[in-house]
Amino acid sequence: MDFKEKFESVKKYFLEVFLEGKRITWPSRKDTVKGTYIVLITVIISAIFLGIVDIGLAKIIQAFLK
Repeated sequence: MDFKEKFESVKKYFLEVFLEGKRITWPSRKDTVKGTYIVLITVIISAIFLGIVDIGLAKIIQAFLK
């Protein structure tokens, strides 16, 4: 493959990527905000749960070490 063929294949690749990008159906702002809230609430609940489990396990380990 010479330079011109490589250049044409790279050019074709980026053209296909661009055309595929135009076919994307982007979510509305409302859907994006709703999804963000769901993720944040899930992360907060998970953090609280893991914090409680961590404190509980720490107390159990301290009880065994005494």
